[in-house]
Amino acid sequence: MTSAAAAQFAAVPVRMGVYERPAPAPIGMWGSSEPFKVDSGQATSASTILEADTKFDPRLEEVPQVSLEPARSTDQETSKPPEKVQRRLAQNREAARKSRLRKKAYIQQLETSRMKLAQLEQELQRARQQGVYASGNLGDSALGFSGSVDPGVAAFEIEYGHWVDEQNRHTAELRNALQQGQTTELELRTLVETGLNNYEHLFRIKSIAASSDVFYVMSGMWKSPAERFFLWIGGFRPSEVLKILSPLLHPLTDQQLVAVCNLQQSSTQAEDALSQGMEKLQQTLGETLTAPDTFGSSDAYMLHMANAVEKLKALASFVNQADHLRHTTLQQMHKILTTRQAARGLLALGDYFQRLRALSQLWAARPRESAIS
Repeated sequence: MTSAAAAQFAAVPVRMGVYERPAPAPIGMWGSSEPFKVDSGQATSASTILEADTKFDPRLEEVPQVSLEPARSTDQETSKPPEKVQRRLAQNREAARKSRLRKKAYIQQLETSRMKLAQLEQELQRARQQGVYASGNLGDSALGFSGSVDPGVAAFEIEYGHWVDEQNRHTAELRNALQQGQTTELELRTLVETGLNNYEHLFRIKSIAASSDVFYVMSGMWKSPAERFFLWIGGFRPSEVLKILSPLLHPLTDQQLVAVCNLQQSSTQAEDALSQGMEKLQQTLGETLTAPDTFGSSDAYMLHMANAVEKLKALASFVNQADHLRHTTLQQMHKILTTRQAARGLLALGDYFQRLRALSQLWAARPRESAIS
């Protein structure tokens, strides 16, 4: 046997191992002592092996080609989506956009609620410091307040806090509009009407609070200490405000000066009438409580106390009449003054109340000497 034939025989099992073809029949017995030979009839020539290579290779290469053709067709379909797919994509985008808007609105609502809650906590803390919400350890005889909180009073505290914030914002807008000099007459008129509406809203919520607890409104516990110093029937005295604001409105025409003086006199007369009515009510209540046999019997006592309660209901009407006088005075001043003068007057009034509140804060923060030596 030649070396070429041995090489051919050695290549057969390796090639067949690759293609997993069955092995050929054994050549000779293991126990034979004869030298290892290869039958010429079973030997595979080089040309046969090469032919097998050319037969197997094309079949192996066809397998991935078949799997790649559908992938190319799928890519072509996805690259050109039909109208139905396009509509679905558009709907998905619109739904995502609406979802983002809802999420943004929800976050803003949470932030607003958080700010309102913090403001409510501050207002309640301020009310506790002022003594409105007396604790159970402080008896009714000590401060004159009961331990329970009237819902109308609590609602008014919150509304008034919002009103103060709105009033400060409006005062800043008036100041900017007057300082710019380029604000039109229409813009100033709008700001003036907004300021008057703000005061009207204050008088309306005060009337609701007075129907719940008129003593709370008249005591002025919802105001700062410096504002309470100038308090008159649950608010400011119109004639005093006119005295303070009149010098800040100059120059005024002669006709305007006469109208302002007449308004001040009529406001003073109305204030005197209300003050006399309050004095008369106090006198009547005193007489009712000190009437004979007030404590002689239980029936007489309850009758006199019921009469006193009925007379106290007139206090709410006094608060409403005083607020009506304040509102009327502001409206009359608006009619007397020009639009720019009215804007200056509302700005001066807003600054006046802001300075009273600032004065109260400075007074509360003043250094105090220790009582313990």
